[in-house]
Amino acid sequence: MNAAASPTGRDQTFTLGDLPLACGRLLPQAQLAYRVFGELNAARSNLVLYPSSYGACPEDIDWVVGPILDPARFCVLLVSQFGNGRSSSPSNSPMGLAEEGWVISHGDNVAAQQRLIREVFGVERLALIYGWSMGAQQAYHWAALEPGAVERICCLCGTARTTPHNRLFLLSLRQALTADPAWDGRRFSATPEQGLRTFALIYASWAASQPYYRQGRHAALGYCSVDDYVERSWLPAYRRHDPRDLLAMLDTWLANDLGAAVGSARGDGTPLELAAALGRITARTMVIAGSHDLYFPPDDCAAEAACIPGARFERLESVLGHRAGNPRDAPSEQARIRSAVESLLMD
Repeated sequence: MNAAASPTGRDQTFTLGDLPLACGRLLPQAQLAYRVFGELNAARSNLVLYPSSYGACPEDIDWVVGPILDPARFCVLLVSQFGNGRSSSPSNSPMGLAEEGWVISHGDNVAAQQRLIREVFGVERLALIYGWSMGAQQAYHWAALEPGAVERICCLCGTARTTPHNRLFLLSLRQALTADPAWDGRRFSATPEQGLRTFALIYASWAASQPYYRQGRHAALGYCSVDDYVERSWLPAYRRHDPRDLLAMLDTWLANDLGAAVGSARGDGTPLELAAALGRITARTMVIAGSHDLYFPPDDCAAEAACIPGARFERLESVLGHRAGNPRDAPSEQARIRSAVESLLMD
């Protein structure tokens, strides 16, 4: 489907009321923002959930509707995770930051999304959860916390638990923002301009691969240097966000641990070993890893896939790095992802 024929989504907001969070806080009048494409069938068996990735708004990821997910076949639901500035976030609600005891867990995201699909869509079992990056983290949590509510998951470039190496990347991003003079230890007194610039530099160096820059892929996009690329592409992408929201989403990513989430859901609070938590997944599973992803290397993704009964693992060869899982302008990667999703749907 070409861009001219792309479908139009319908933006809605679901009010959850006062929502208890796993961190012990109560989020007053919590809201989920979502965008819908296509229609539910009579059996309500064609709902596909696509949870958002870090910093992503629906318009950043809804390109998949058409090239990957057919809206004539599926009702595709893009849900903004808490903290992204569209759903309840520090910028638009009483939600605070980790410094004040506020940390959103993926268990919180899943619980809210579950209410949305049941109360608004009347759906008890999702046909597919398609997730990239933090969306993949949410897909793993859905499938382990609500095994009977998910028929299939496709997890692209993401893991069910944040690894120590990935944690260092996230801490460097958090430090970039909180080292800015505008941060007083609890809040920002102004826009952290230097912090955002450092944040963008770190992200640009991690999100793409070494071959991406060596081959001059950024130059092919019209940027005269890597500095120009960061200044005109990466920095605006994060400057558009409230820096408190960037911190909130980082803290959710840092807290990503499926074993801990399952232990919390069981009520005794004892974390499960990751392998045991992944072993709870009964959904038909496809795990796709980018060959040059520096956040979620193929070995990490493959090791988790091996713990899921019947899961299939695919390595996506691409110099796009982490963005191989969100190849908006890369037809070759799109075709390979589409093929993998179709094979999963035929199971």
